[in-house]
Amino acid sequence: MLGRGALKRVEFQNSMSDFESPSFPPFSPTVFDLSDRTILSVTGEDRLRFLNGQLTQDLRPLRPERALPACVTNAKGRLQAVVWVAQTGAGALRVDSDPGLSEVLLARLNRYVVADDVVLEDFSGSLAMLHFVGQAPSEIAAFADLPAVQADRLGEAGWDVVFPLAEKEARLRVYGERLGGWEVWERYRIERGIPAWGAELGEETLPPEAGLERTHIDYHKGCYIGQEVISRLKSVGHVNRLLVRLRGGAEVALPAAGAEVFGTRGGEADLDGSSFVIGKITSVVRSLNGEVSALAYVKRNFLADEFEVQGVGRLRRI
Repeated sequence: MLGRGALKRVEFQNSMSDFESPSFPPFSPTVFDLSDRTILSVTGEDRLRFLNGQLTQDLRPLRPERALPACVTNAKGRLQAVVWVAQTGAGALRVDSDPGLSEVLLARLNRYVVADDVVLEDFSGSLAMLHFVGQAPSEIAAFADLPAVQADRLGEAGWDVVFPLAEKEARLRVYGERLGGWEVWERYRIERGIPAWGAELGEETLPPEAGLERTHIDYHKGCYIGQEVISRLKSVGHVNRLLVRLRGGAEVALPAAGAEVFGTRGGEADLDGSSFVIGKITSVVRSLNGEVSALAYVKRNFLADEFEVQGVGRLRRI
């Protein structure tokens, strides 16, 4: 099973177009096992109103056929979790997040249930979740009977199916194909600039630093925890660092995660002729075409078309 969840492109008021790259081929038909993700169920008459007051996304456009991404933030606007929300056929909302966050997320949401008609339940470990790219589950006999929800977790069209964990082994036997592994998932997400929890995202991250305002935040919805900070960053301020995509040719060595990124201020080097350390590599992969694809956080005031990377040479920003 995959160890991290990921993010997505949505086509409501936001777009992931800034992170898309026309040089990469479309996804090959692949099925990923996301059954280790945190999965919560939210039921009760007030479920939509309650959850809409906890997340950065406006859930009112939510439809059974499509999931929405959102952030859970604290009062300082920093991430506590990145989630996907979907309707189910049982009068419930399904919230899934990264593995290992069930206790944190459940406690965070329960803290704000006061007089609401809301029940939160943890189904982590009892449900299977498979994610499909390149081919809809309705086109595959082993999964065609399951309701699918579009969730573009890797920046292009993708679909989730969720069903009892006890059925997974039998369905996969009927499917008969090899599942996509962690290495394939990582290559897809890094090439397309999708930040991941534990690499680009964590409890100290402000969502706009990682570009999540494009997909996970609705600036016109009502109040939620952390809204004041998030809105202020948009209207009168800015974040000090930004997530960027970097690429190098096939001849470039693969940098290590954590490698320092160097830059100059206004084209001027430091007094001793050296550059400034302005950030670090967070994720890196060698693509099938041999090129290096990487994600890095860099200081906002040092954005450039190219950066020097520790032990590697220059990588261009895309």
